[in-house]
Amino acid sequence: MAKQQTFSDKVKKKKGDSRIHIKVIYSSKTDGGHIRFNEKQITVDDMNQLEKVEVN
Repeated sequence: MAKQQTFSDKVKKKKGDSRIHIKVIYSSKTDGGHIRFNEKQITVDDMNQLEKVEVN
């Protein structure tokens, strides 16, 4: 029995999201004087948009 699907066909199907996913880790100070680290996942279309991202 011949193969119905080639490797190149599989690769073409897996084309997904072209955006870039980045994990941002930032710190904040609590009222008790301790430092808390928070993380946030952001997605950008282009690396030049990273300068415009605000993390609060």
